[in-house]
Amino acid sequence: MILGIFNNKGGVGKTTYLYHIAYSLARRGIRVLLVDADPQCNLTAYCLPDNAVERAWRPDRGNSIFLAIEPLHESMGDIRNRGPLQPNPDHYPTLWLVPGDPALSRFEDTLGDTWNRARGGNPADLRKQSGIYRYVKWAEAQVDAQVTFIDMGPNLGPLNRTTLTSCDDFIVPISPDLFSIRGTQNLGEKLVGWRQEWDIIRTAGQLEDIDLPKGSPRFLGYVRQQYNTRNNEEGMTRGWQIFGGRVEEAVQENIVNKLRPLRQVITWDDGSYDLGAIPNLHSLVPYSQEARKPIYDCTAQDGLMGAHVQRARNTEELFFQMTETIIGLVEEAA
Repeated sequence: MILGIFNNKGGVGKTTYLYHIAYSLARRGIRVLLVDADPQCNLTAYCLPDNAVERAWRPDRGNSIFLAIEPLHESMGDIRNRGPLQPNPDHYPTLWLVPGDPALSRFEDTLGDTWNRARGGNPADLRKQSGIYRYVKWAEAQVDAQVTFIDMGPNLGPLNRTTLTSCDDFIVPISPDLFSIRGTQNLGEKLVGWRQEWDIIRTAGQLEDIDLPKGSPRFLGYVRQQYNTRNNEEGMTRGWQIFGGRVEEAVQENIVNKLRPLRQVITWDDGSYDLGAIPNLHSLVPYSQEARKPIYDCTAQDGLMGAHVQRARNTEELFFQMTETIIGLVEEAA
């Protein structure tokens, strides 16, 4: 399964969430592939030291996501099959990464220009629109991945349209604030429009021998992030409570109700799409980023002191519910 982590609003802890869920799954023996499709490359920087990133960007032997699709961008061929790498093979032998690349932003204009032409069934444009999907499927097969996570940038542009179209499912990390709630309206409307247009493209491309994605990613739910905690019933400060109680209603109205007629939402027994909550982890995140390991793996050797060591270890519990949910979906899809 290809699982997108996406929000059109930035600053919601999207990459930090994806990173920790992926490593938590790998700790349980699940074979995980990470794909950094955000030109900002935050996921790549979290996983790899600078010298490894530079190697991933080498034109001759690099394996960044842009180098994989560069021939399509240049109209000089099809995807390059360059395999993923393992960020930490000694401790996480079941986790792989397709590194990001700032040059991927150059592909944005190509995808924008070819979208309408692909609706007419032009084979070259169909290959460009499906290039990321076809490469990800190839990379999945190389490592026998059970779940693939794709990290995307915070916008609703052509690159994310094509990337999200490639996903089977997606999760939306969201902060309990006014701007995130308003953003759910834009997201729902765009998803409906993208689905309608991709249906036209798939129909136009039926006679071509090109592997096209279904273009109907299923909404699994949202994760509440980046709020400040308090020892009260709601578990958050009064300021965050103002909007925290509105998130579920906004998601139901702006995303679930729009996608359900298209059969693009999962049905949970309790009817809620709240997959859990990750509070603001404050200074623990920079330690994790510097060590290039999950917070729950960080120790005094990584600079943590006193109570921070135990607090870091306890953070794995925050991701447990969501990890188990994804394992259930992986087993269901097997």
